[in-house]
Amino acid sequence: MGTHPRARGYALLVTFLWSSSWILIRWGLDDEALQPITFAALRYGLAFLTLIGLIASRSSYRDQVRSLDPLAWRDIALLGLAFYTVTQGAQFLAIDNQPAATSSLVLSLTPLLVAAMATRSLSEKPQRSQIVGAVLVALGAWSYFSGQLGATALGMIAALVGLAGNTVSTLLGRRVNKETTVSPLIITALSMAIGSLFLVVLGIGVEGVPDVSAVAWAIIIWLAVVNTAFAFTLWNLSLRRLSAVESAGINNTMLIQIAMLAWLFLDEAPGLMEWIGIVAVSLGIFLTQTAISGSISGPARRARARP
Repeated sequence: MGTHPRARGYALLVTFLWSSSWILIRWGLDDEALQPITFAALRYGLAFLTLIGLIASRSSYRDQVRSLDPLAWRDIALLGLAFYTVTQGAQFLAIDNQPAATSSLVLSLTPLLVAAMATRSLSEKPQRSQIVGAVLVALGAWSYFSGQLGATALGMIAALVGLAGNTVSTLLGRRVNKETTVSPLIITALSMAIGSLFLVVLGIGVEGVPDVSAVAWAIIIWLAVVNTAFAFTLWNLSLRRLSAVESAGINNTMLIQIAMLAWLFLDEAPGLMEWIGIVAVSLGIFLTQTAISGSISGPARRARARP
């Protein structure tokens, strides 16, 4: 794996790739006239084909797939529907209808909701840092949305649906990884296959058969191969050396990265109140996510996927 600083560098590179996805998605939606649901389906369907190639190339992975029982397949299917069909479909729809930074901030509230729901579904009591983090998130969100950054009704509804789906899939993903012994790569690939299949059916049914240009295909292929398949593998590699606190801190830079990239490439310039809100929410989510990450070990922590 290399030195510890190299692991931090790998993790930071992955967060940059995930953050750049928001810009590439907007370009595909606006400049190439891709439809949001179909766009998401093509991205994750192609990413699945990339990952399944890795699984097929190793006999140990193939044996693990064959070892899955019907209950495990059911949970993986539910995870695919929650994280890919609902969360990613809604996320693409939100990006299509309002500024990227606004949708990003809404989706970034996932750790806060996970902490609240885990007290009931996973019998995990909230820690003091989570409570402080929740207060900072609330104050930061109030500051951010008191500004004028262009949120829309449809965009906010889609973002909130994505937030709900991401929260459910996070909790479900933790349970799946705790109860199964297969590689996180297999869980990701199989859930992605099921989720993207439903996205394809939904996209064709609602948006019709897409007319994809060469530039649009280039964006889709980059998102699928580099920002999804490669980034997921590199993130797991970095987590072999990084602590929960380090990975949570690095992952939490995405909110600021997305705001900066949207400012530079999409001309979505946050005002002073928005910047104050972004920083406060980032700190609050870091405190919450650090507590959550500290309670996750082994495959359960490594399996978290990002846009």
